[in-house]
Amino acid sequence: MRFRRRDLFLAPLAGLAGRLKAQQPKLRLGYDTYSLRAWGMKALDHLEFAARHGCTALQISSLGDFESLDAAHLAKVKARAEELGLLLDAGTGCICPSARAWRNRQETPEEHLRRALRVAHAIGARSLRCYLGDFEDRLHPNGIEYHMENTVRMLKAVREAALEAGVKIALENHAGDMQAWECRQVILAAGTDAVGACLDTGNPIWCVEHPEVTLEVLGPVAVTTHVRDTAIFPHPRGCAAHWTAPGDGSIDMARLAELQKRICPGAPLHLEIITGRPPRIVPFFEESFWKALPKARAGEFARFLELVKSGSPLMKPMVMEDAPGVDVPEYKAALKKQQWLDLERSLEYAQKRMI
Repeated sequence: MRFRRRDLFLAPLAGLAGRLKAQQPKLRLGYDTYSLRAWGMKALDHLEFAARHGCTALQISSLGDFESLDAAHLAKVKARAEELGLLLDAGTGCICPSARAWRNRQETPEEHLRRALRVAHAIGARSLRCYLGDFEDRLHPNGIEYHMENTVRMLKAVREAALEAGVKIALENHAGDMQAWECRQVILAAGTDAVGACLDTGNPIWCVEHPEVTLEVLGPVAVTTHVRDTAIFPHPRGCAAHWTAPGDGSIDMARLAELQKRICPGAPLHLEIITGRPPRIVPFFEESFWKALPKARAGEFARFLELVKSGSPLMKPMVMEDAPGVDVPEYKAALKKQQWLDLERSLEYAQKRMI
């Protein structure tokens, strides 16, 4: 067999590339329990599901996911997770007192955060995911900065409790409430010894941000993640998008995984699969839309536009959660089955192509 000079040059490089890829850190794979929201499963059920499907991590995203918050039950969850070799992250919801999503009248945000930290510590969780609010909070007369300042105050108020518990608070870029640079500002102001990011790759779409930008900006402070794909495509008012299982949408999921391995390899890759919702319009061609984003960065928006131009609608069947007839038992059963199957195939996709 005759070799050309080009072959002699490229063969060693190919071997080097293979060795470098083999040396890359392998991400821990898990999922956010919200992925199976219609099933009403509790923490112990999720632990068994995660182990059966080859996961090495799990994010228990709500205090309501536990059968009880009694010490004995939480100790049981911790012990079972250790037996199964699962790294746990905990979670709760809104912790900003001025945000629309804060509706808890039984306790203050600080009291709630302290309680959630105690739960996280009791199950041996590394982090506690929480969030500020959603896109509508950007339209407050004082802007999103007002809510950001209140969130910083809450995080600083529980800083010592988080450090004592050994649980890092993971602030999520949630539902378009903050662009990545804003979320990072809150984290830095609160102190990275106690606060990091729950880096979500689906939510940036609603605030016209490319998920790769989100990962580049929040990755260095990320302690956990929410990962999903998005079908995004041009629309007369701007773009339309909805979430999909990995591989069904417009996002280069392998590229995201490579970035995570390089920037934040210690953060588990937690799939948060939210299918069954119709496309949502992001009307960035309308002047009123930009009232919520007066400080958006042109370079980052340009990258988002390229993503929109390259995307296309989802050309696969999907059962919709908010469609007419959703209360029919057969329809509910179909939605439950879809969530289960979509999570299973998403985990399989991630195991083969992402971790």
